[in-house]
Amino acid sequence: MEITIRPAEKIEGRTRMPGDTDIALGALLLSSLSEGTVEIEGIPETEDTRSTLNCLKGLGGEFEEIGLKIKVKGKGLRGLKEPDDVLDAGKSDTTARLLTGLLAGQPFHSTLTGEKSLKKYSMKNVTEPLMQMGASISGRHNGEHLPLAIRGYDLLPINYTLPVACSQLKSALLTAALYSRGVTEITDLYHTRDHTERALRHLGVRIEKLGRHYINLKGPVQLKGERFYIPGDISRAAFFIVASTLAPRGELYLEDVGINPSRAGIIEVLGRMGAEIRLENRREYNNEPLADLVVKGGRKLKGTEIAGSMMHRLIDEIPALAVAALFAEGDTILKGVNTLQTEKSERLRLLSLELRKMGALVEELDDRLVIRGNSKLSGARCESHSDHAVAMALATAALFAEDESVIYGAEAAQSSFPGFFDVMNRIAS
Repeated sequence: MEITIRPAEKIEGRTRMPGDTDIALGALLLSSLSEGTVEIEGIPETEDTRSTLNCLKGLGGEFEEIGLKIKVKGKGLRGLKEPDDVLDAGKSDTTARLLTGLLAGQPFHSTLTGEKSLKKYSMKNVTEPLMQMGASISGRHNGEHLPLAIRGYDLLPINYTLPVACSQLKSALLTAALYSRGVTEITDLYHTRDHTERALRHLGVRIEKLGRHYINLKGPVQLKGERFYIPGDISRAAFFIVASTLAPRGELYLEDVGINPSRAGIIEVLGRMGAEIRLENRREYNNEPLADLVVKGGRKLKGTEIAGSMMHRLIDEIPALAVAALFAEGDTILKGVNTLQTEKSERLRLLSLELRKMGALVEELDDRLVIRGNSKLSGARCESHSDHAVAMALATAALFAEDESVIYGAEAAQSSFPGFFDVMNRIAS
């Protein structure tokens, strides 16, 4: 699929982002382990959601789908069954890692696979600590790549320090810890997103936070809850926040956006750069804060430097931020890109490659990304490389190029945000 993007002068309107995929996938998985029925509202209609549902159904999970609501009939910690077939995580690395943690605690054999792109992802940082807890996991390249064969056991607790900024790893270990006998302690020096901790507390699990870095969970536990509400995905909203900020005119109102502090770095950084973003109607559901965002156009941005924990508070929003940086006064420097997961670093490399086709000046150094500001972009023919964030970032940049641009492989955006281009066409003029 190819799509043509024409320059815009105004971004204006009111819209709602799809539900946050990370929160939704965690809610589906943990609700399946709860006692009783849990209703989840605001589930995004994405490929990742469908892959997760299919895998959980293969394990005996029961779901009633009513529009964007799903009723989950929880099976309890020990109520899942051995699957009759291979479990397929599709393209979703979140699904693969969360399920690996879940399957490590099951007293049966299962096989987990995914599509070609997912088979390239390294699972080593997940499989190694799970094997330390007592799970038996084998697969390609000594268990580093899918497909994985997993045989769970009664697990031992673990004392583990995250070696990289990967919230999915933390979530996988916390899920496995539900089945262990004793206290699991996880040290998170990167302050990665904490959706799983919040969801577990919502379901009645006691998780202790000791200081800034330490998380304790004592297993086994019982999960029980009634309802989840999934806030709008700030990673998807980021592209429209940037577009509205860069537009010469207009005001955009984004409803129900998640503003979890471990995810909302994009709002803080854009504000520091000069964007005008107002948060209204703050509230909280299932321990997740959300608000309506009002973004005004015509603001002049200035370059900034991003490093340390802030990098990990906007990992998925860096592509949108990179577009904003192109039009800022001065350079923007992202330090510590070498600490990102391999797939995140590869995404930045591909995005840099495509933005250069439009005339952007982006330098990739060993530990940093330097984005030269004051860019004057020209229309170009660009490729998404089957990456949804690359596709959406290119579309956002193309709104402010001098001529129209064509993006090939634009369906990548649709896979994670159905209707992305419809929303863009509606608010951009």
